[in-house]
Amino acid sequence: MKTRLFASIAALLSTPLAASEPVMFCERPLTAQPIAENTWMVEGLREELSTSNCGHIGNQAFIATPNGTILIDSGSSPRFGETLKTLIAQHTSHPVRWVLNTHHHPDHFFGNAAFDEAEHLTLASTRALMARDREALIDNVERLTGRSLARSHIALPDTIEAGEVTLGSYPLTLYAMRGHSGGDLVIMDHATEVLFLGDMGFYQRAAATAHSPGLQQWQEELNDLLGLNARIAVPGHGPSAPSNTVLEQTAHYLAWLDQRLGNAASEGLGANHILAVEIPDAFNTIALTEYEFTRSVMQLYPRYEARLLWGTPQ
Repeated sequence: MKTRLFASIAALLSTPLAASEPVMFCERPLTAQPIAENTWMVEGLREELSTSNCGHIGNQAFIATPNGTILIDSGSSPRFGETLKTLIAQHTSHPVRWVLNTHHHPDHFFGNAAFDEAEHLTLASTRALMARDREALIDNVERLTGRSLARSHIALPDTIEAGEVTLGSYPLTLYAMRGHSGGDLVIMDHATEVLFLGDMGFYQRAAATAHSPGLQQWQEELNDLLGLNARIAVPGHGPSAPSNTVLEQTAHYLAWLDQRLGNAASEGLGANHILAVEIPDAFNTIALTEYEFTRSVMQLYPRYEARLLWGTPQ
């Protein structure tokens, strides 16, 4: 009798928590969308950081494996991370054992503290950027969301090298890229043919370019990723979709932006002339185009002027 009782308890503990009530964050339900076998995605709002969204603007994804769950990006605060942890438990009984952070922007790694029993991993280049910008990023998140963050909880992850890795018994391929932020981790799961892009890919939301070392480099790396022939891509912002669809939309937007900035600099035009340009119809239907275009002009155009107008080496 006791043996059967203990077996029943063990079976109960090995099943996911019943999703009897929605998981709420910032007065909105937080949901996980299945995108492949044992793989889910949590989509952030296609907005900028604000008090109304409490910082939930970036995507997360998780893979349930026999040895534990792999989480890809953790959100913009420890509070969000705790809510995400509850959501994950509704879909798998396996606790999060690994957190992979794709880059150093706060909406992708500030939730790590909620997963204190997991191993936190990122590229060495990404960790260096986190260390450099952490204090300024905390200040910015607090200012834009109106919520304070415990600075001691925003710790840096350990490093992992690109290449073939096995987490527990689960194989993944990690790619080290730079196009979006200067330190970008892209993850390929060959078992499900899902490509986790981080902010190397944006879909149905205009790309943020503030920390890009160069739009041409970003485009070249996107072309390399097209060669992986993944089935589904999870972008850093926006919904999942066929991989080529996500990569091509991101590349198309970056090519237009690069050409527009380059042509204007070559003609000696000021930033105001660029901002007056009509945004193509192809990008008018995606979120935050005008906002991100304005930011890109303000942040990137001086580089184009220096290189193309004044001949300053880059």
